Amino acid sequence: MQPLILRLSQSGQPLGWIDWQDAALLYTKQRVAWTLGDNSYRFYGGINRQKKSRSYLDIDSIVAAKGIVKDKNYRITPLLTNRELFRRDQHTCLYCLAEFPDSELTRDHLIPISRGGRDVWTNVVTACRRCNQHKADNLLQETNLKLYAVPYTPNYAEWLILRNRNLTADQMEFLKARCPKERQHLFS
Repeated sequence: MQPLILRLSQSGQPLGWIDWQDAALLYTKQRVAWTLGDNSYRFYGGINRQKKSRSYLDIDSIVAAKGIVKDKNYRITPLLTNRELFRRDQHTCLYCLAEFPDSELTRDHLIPISRGGRDVWTNVVTACRRCNQHKADNLLQETNLKLYAVPYTPNYAEWLILRNRNLTADQMEFLKARCPKERQHLFS
């Protein structure tokens, strides 16, 4: 599996993950403002017939691109998907505290949509099928279930960590420093 490169704005704002080909394009177009990290990857090209040497390009794991203020996909509130929700809640049902694979987890709305709730980070939790069916269209106080953690909206750095579980140590350190201190332990 090829590594993903963390792309930053020129000012150091994390923007997203790019593949090595997109990073190579930034390097070849001289759009790399600066780089960070302890890891770099060497990608080989073709062989020069005259020099009989092979070309290569070293790409750092964290790359700041010139001229980019915000990525077209950048959002103040990160996109809510089941994959990132389940990762936020560490694949744990927040009602029974049992861990499950993605296929056995569901998104539960604390205030059901049918009762005016919204599909937002602060109104959803990870639940196993059994607990979700037990809660049904009820409010929490109308059931005998207990919520063991308060749902929160991850900031953009947290969301980038949730999106890519194959981070290098330097990428994790960079993003973790941009997470709220009270949640940094979640990414250890």
